Amino acid sequence: MSQLLFHLDPNLPESLQRQLREQIAQAILDGHLPLNEALPSSRKLAKELGVARNTVMLAYEQLLDDGYLIARKRSGYFVNPEILEGRAEKPVRLNDIDAEHLPWEELLTMHPSRQQTISKPSDWHRYDYPFLYGQIDPDLFPTQHWRECSRDSMSVPAIRSWAVDHLNDDDPLLIEQIHMRLLPRRGVWASPEEILVTVGAQRALWISCMLLLKHGRRFGMENPGYVDMHNIARTFTDDIRLLPVDEDGMRLEPDLGDCQLVYVTPSHQSPTTVTMPLERRRRLLDLAETDNFLIIEDDYESETNYLDNPTPALKSLDRHNRVIYVGSLSKTLAPGLRLGYMVGPPALIREARALRRLMLRHPPTNNQRAVALFLARGYHDALLRQIHQVFHNRWQCMGEALTRQMPHSSAPSTYGGSCFWVRGPDGLDCHALRRLAAEQSILIECGDIHFFDQPRTEFFRLGFSAISDTRIESGIERLAALIPQALSSD
Repeated sequence: MSQLLFHLDPNLPESLQRQLREQIAQAILDGHLPLNEALPSSRKLAKELGVARNTVMLAYEQLLDDGYLIARKRSGYFVNPEILEGRAEKPVRLNDIDAEHLPWEELLTMHPSRQQTISKPSDWHRYDYPFLYGQIDPDLFPTQHWRECSRDSMSVPAIRSWAVDHLNDDDPLLIEQIHMRLLPRRGVWASPEEILVTVGAQRALWISCMLLLKHGRRFGMENPGYVDMHNIARTFTDDIRLLPVDEDGMRLEPDLGDCQLVYVTPSHQSPTTVTMPLERRRRLLDLAETDNFLIIEDDYESETNYLDNPTPALKSLDRHNRVIYVGSLSKTLAPGLRLGYMVGPPALIREARALRRLMLRHPPTNNQRAVALFLARGYHDALLRQIHQVFHNRWQCMGEALTRQMPHSSAPSTYGGSCFWVRGPDGLDCHALRRLAAEQSILIECGDIHFFDQPRTEFFRLGFSAISDTRIESGIERLAALIPQALSSD
């Protein structure tokens, strides 16, 4: 029976002891081990599984401590019947209706899975040339400092602070650090009641649209633009005005004033990376006031400017509370951390906080405290300096490599960021290029998904945040050699 129930794999990252402990516990919960029969002795089970006896003994002892087993003198280990008390019995099937045959097309009110979204292979780190945007080089992650802050966030006083029910409040130390350390770097001065912590910038965008959009309200956004923002907006309104992008970012079209809410990425336009100059930012704010619309400023990549002093955030120029500012730690610390924040007038943040409470109350406060400590101790500032230096070097390497290897393609000059937006020759099929590149262990991102009115397959994006500078030149050279094979025959 033990050989049938338990299968240990020495190739897994978990220890054999942990595997055995978890499998025995699951077998108990699933009712596969009888209550009145002793488990095999440690010697017998070890022999059957081909492991050391000590592995079994330690697994048994941990299960005993956790309450899964009880020990009877001279009889061995037995399943603790109390561990199964209060568990609902498996339901008896009362009909023959198959859930898979329910009319889900009629029951579902929306189909988010049908939207076009950005996809990236989970094993991207196995590729030799991962020119992916938004992924972080693991060598840049501040492991030692993050471990320190995570450990200190688990101290007894810290646990007593964050383990209580915060209802819909955020960690006060994190709010203080956003207020005093992060926002002033962008020229934004906000009071604590104007700040809300979110599960990534994406949640801030969703909350803003849910509060401010509905059927009949027009939403304006850049084209090409951030595809997830387009998908979010379509959830709440069908009236989306696509605003073209030039070398200075989003163009201020005459009908911009017909919008009630406008989304813009002025620091580094997504995906083209161009920066909106100060004069156009001021004109945009003037239009927002005269034509009575609100602006969502997604400042997703504000810290990577290599040629000049960063242009102030749109929010820092706002004198009439027209701008909702959205920031994130994903691009500097780790995308998997999923921690962002939004800044807006108290009336908006009050409703956003109440709406967030209905979704998830608040982001986990233990994570908030670890990030707060990381900011308070200056580790984030040190990380930014390191990232700035490393990315600046990679940005130069990629710019030079593109000039040498793809002289007939165009990559607009930028002030920074962590990627290049490349326009290949006419007739380029970016999907064909991506497939050919993957066969050569090169990862790129197709650009057509960022155009919402008509497909433009000659564009693609090359990120450099996850690839070392020593690999950039050879990767671009190999990619350039594949472009002729990806041209359509039309």
